[in-house]
Amino acid sequence: MQIIIVAAHAQNRVIGRNNELVWHLPRDFKHFKEITVGHPIIMGRKTFESLGKPLPNRTSIIITRDAHYQQEGCIVVHSLKEAIAEAKKLDDQIYIIGGAEIYKQALPYTQKMYLTEVKAFPEGDAYFPEFSKTDWQETARHSYYKDEKNEYDFDFVTWERKDNIAHI
Repeated sequence: MQIIIVAAHAQNRVIGRNNELVWHLPRDFKHFKEITVGHPIIMGRKTFESLGKPLPNRTSIIITRDAHYQQEGCIVVHSLKEAIAEAKKLDDQIYIIGGAEIYKQALPYTQKMYLTEVKAFPEGDAYFPEFSKTDWQETARHSYYKDEKNEYDFDFVTWERKDNIAHI
């Protein structure tokens, strides 16, 4: 089993403001889809609500503290541990897609991260957690430049945990 974080963050680690993205990068959306299609995706309730619906061709697993929360077409759980247990029943690759608190909780269990590093310093209220780069190795980086569709320069960066051991 491999737990993988997929996130986009700015240079100041901002990932969003008021439960919305703070940039428009269609190339990043395409990359996200390429990575996650066919796999379970774990997210917090606010992240799910910002998407508005289950993403096609993926099983959405939503973490919420609300014991009465239900969402048609999704699996609803109440902890990261429970979400991982549900995802393990479906696939050996599990993707964590946000938000900030879920990323923070999942980081110790993660073996790989696909991070989009956005070359910007937007204001925000949600941040990607700090991580020790001594524990991680950058294994790929692809740069893309601002164009008529993508409002900022950005890099797709793959990080792999050096010890490759899940700290569950």
